[in-house]
Amino acid sequence: MQIAVLLYDRFTALDAIGPFDTLGRLEGAETVFVSERPGPVRTDNGSLALVADKALGEVTRPDIVIVPGGPHPEVEMKNPAVLEWLRAVDATTTWTTSVCTGSLLLAAAGLLEGRRAAGHWLYLDQLPRFGAEPTGERVVFDGKYVTAAGVSAGIDMGLTLLGRIAGDTFAQTVQLMTEYDPQPPYDAGSPDKAPAEIVARLRGVSPL
Repeated sequence: MQIAVLLYDRFTALDAIGPFDTLGRLEGAETVFVSERPGPVRTDNGSLALVADKALGEVTRPDIVIVPGGPHPEVEMKNPAVLEWLRAVDATTTWTTSVCTGSLLLAAAGLLEGRRAAGHWLYLDQLPRFGAEPTGERVVFDGKYVTAAGVSAGIDMGLTLLGRIAGDTFAQTVQLMTEYDPQPPYDAGSPDKAPAEIVARLRGVSPL
């Protein structure tokens, strides 16, 4: 089984690493980081880089594709190289997945038309432009398409898909091994729970 993690300039690190550190534990799986060009690819804050092992054209039939998000999805949503690669590999994938605004890249490639999809709450309203049905759920399965909400939801997506592929016991073993036992100090992880002034600030209604 080959797992391809798409990298592009200014992607969000945890979007890629969360699924990598869960799905990448599948026995016999090969995980490859892929980008337009091999080499280091900078994350959204510019201070961290992951190394793409292969160029897009070198990875043609992955079993699982993981598309991370980033704060400026509109750039890759207009990148023909990325969109054409997503359409090409999707023809033979077993699972096509995304985290955060990565669902907008799948949608822009025409892969989510008529499907339910998750994504970062600040960007959900853009999904209907491409015929997708946005949902505030944390992880959404629609056929072979698995989309996750913002950033940290990629860990949930990875574990959930791991259970589908390798069984609940294996997924629970990975969860325990990684000690994924969230106990956040604040109950402010969604716009429905966070203080209104913080939600407004992030929506750009009030200044930072």
